Amino acid sequence: MSPLLGISLKLLSALFFTLMSAGIKAISTRYPTGEIVFIRSFFAMIPLLIWLGWRSELPEALKTSNLRGHLKRGIMGSTGMFCGFAALQFLPLSEAVAIGYAAPLAVVVLAALVLKERVRIYRWSAVTIGFVGVLIMLSPHLGAGAHQLGPGAAIGAALGLAGAFCSAFASVEVRLLTQTERTGAIVFYFMLLTSLLGLSTILLGWNVPSYQDAALMVLIGVLGGLGQILIVQAYRYGDASLVAPFEYSTMLWAVAIGWFWFDEWPAATILIGAFIVIASGIYVIFRERQLGLARRAQREAGPSRVA
Repeated sequence: MSPLLGISLKLLSALFFTLMSAGIKAISTRYPTGEIVFIRSFFAMIPLLIWLGWRSELPEALKTSNLRGHLKRGIMGSTGMFCGFAALQFLPLSEAVAIGYAAPLAVVVLAALVLKERVRIYRWSAVTIGFVGVLIMLSPHLGAGAHQLGPGAAIGAALGLAGAFCSAFASVEVRLLTQTERTGAIVFYFMLLTSLLGLSTILLGWNVPSYQDAALMVLIGVLGGLGQILIVQAYRYGDASLVAPFEYSTMLWAVAIGWFWFDEWPAATILIGAFIVIASGIYVIFRERQLGLARRAQREAGPSRVA
């Protein structure tokens, strides 16, 4: 365990994913979403396979006994990716990233409903407050002055929120997959299925990219693949409860990149709502850690004896 290394890898992965999103936003108006999804997923498999080969984990890392689970996760995750990428066409980068923070909150709800996990009042309270933050971020799109935000802003917000909830469903399926599947298989089959679904949209018409855009597309895919590898390594070197909160550094990267690249600055409602959601998310993470430590102490103590 090396907590500082784990945090550093998590911060770097957050930067890579934010750069990937910025690249997608830059080309989103020139190419169909399905084409971008294919490029991002297909080229992300290259660094993944190189990494698995370097670790001498091929082909064992790709073996699976739960294709149905991979299919379910892939469909939900791909739908979330389509929605999230389409939202970038209409929203500022920082706003799209902030709305995506609804996903971890939705995971708590789905874990209780689908996985039958016991969620206590503290986490329900944090999730409720977090969704208030989401409503604050969405409030400019719900009022009478929504038209002042530009054409398609409301559509972008709806797509971003839909993408967040689809990602939450995919995350719940990943929890089930981790019980029997290796990390390499979970990542690979998701990228493979997403690539195939993106490729199927070629029937709707794709645009031939320029050399500059083609290079950017390849870079988008590679950044996505490297970001995924860095996340895996981050959790290898640091406890999840310590590393996970640094996921929210994407907001800092998004604000900085949005300002320098797209001349965007987030509205006050986005900053306030994002702060509330981030605070709620961090509380949920640390609450999970406390419960995990309590369960571990109970297991180590063993069953109580009656004298």
